Amino acid sequence: MQPKIKAAIIGSGNIGSDLMLKILRQARHLEISVMVGIDPASDGLERARRLGVATTHEGVEGLLRMPQFAEIQIVLDATSATAHVRNDALLRQARPGIRLIDLTPAAIGPYCVPVVNLEHNLDQLNVNLITCGGQATIPMVAAVSRVATVHYAEIVASIASKSAGPGTRANIDEFTETTAKAIEVIGGAARGKAIIVMNPAEPPLMMRDTVYVLSAAADPQRVAASIEEMAAAVQVYVPGYRLKQQVQFDPISADAPLYLPGIGRFSGLKTSIFLEVEGAAHYLPAYAGNLDIMTCAALATAERMAQSMSHCR
Repeated sequence: MQPKIKAAIIGSGNIGSDLMLKILRQARHLEISVMVGIDPASDGLERARRLGVATTHEGVEGLLRMPQFAEIQIVLDATSATAHVRNDALLRQARPGIRLIDLTPAAIGPYCVPVVNLEHNLDQLNVNLITCGGQATIPMVAAVSRVATVHYAEIVASIASKSAGPGTRANIDEFTETTAKAIEVIGGAARGKAIIVMNPAEPPLMMRDTVYVLSAAADPQRVAASIEEMAAAVQVYVPGYRLKQQVQFDPISADAPLYLPGIGRFSGLKTSIFLEVEGAAHYLPAYAGNLDIMTCAALATAERMAQSMSHCR
């Protein structure tokens, strides 16, 4: 077997800790060498030390001073959009060819949804995993767009308030802007819109996503088959991802069109897709599917990149 590609995680909070456990348990081509944080007392750093992973509480500067940095080829950043911009600059200055997988909405590199466009981005030095809402819903928009021209797509991501940590709350504007843009760039919609809802219900509810797609007229059976095929492909790396109910279709005739701002009169097909994402509960509670889908997407991306890098040696 080829030696595993060495990786580091920046961010010792919930997402970084869950990602570390996923890599330790599931990765075949990737090895976690260092966990990077800024709080020496964080649970993530303490857990990493117990599991034999090297740690630093001095941020990226601390990582650059560690002997392990010489072997690290992939860095997964689970901090915040603002922090990622700085982290990317520091790492790029130290080693221009290092690979970064960005779990924040910073969007320095191209948007990446593993099931949609990972194969086209394997050689990128920085890929952006958009947002939890983007990872959950963009595959559905892309599924419709491969059958019919998509004029407009709107997604509503509802997550448990308890699963929204400081990073998520600090990145709300970036969440909506980055997700909406990625709906267009990757999903194939002419226009995209994203909404996030933090639900304070007790007990906490699992992540739910609603996707509304307005497309040219198409055979609903073909659209439904494309959606179900895409959902099955996402489930390969996000086991808790599922269609919550049957896809709904509403034909819109030219005799009674909708009016869309910026688009004008619309007739065709409205497709409504309802999703649920249950977390694997490795580190996070099962209701935190919004965080789990990000770590699942990060693992899938890093594993495929590591596999590609190993074959190129």
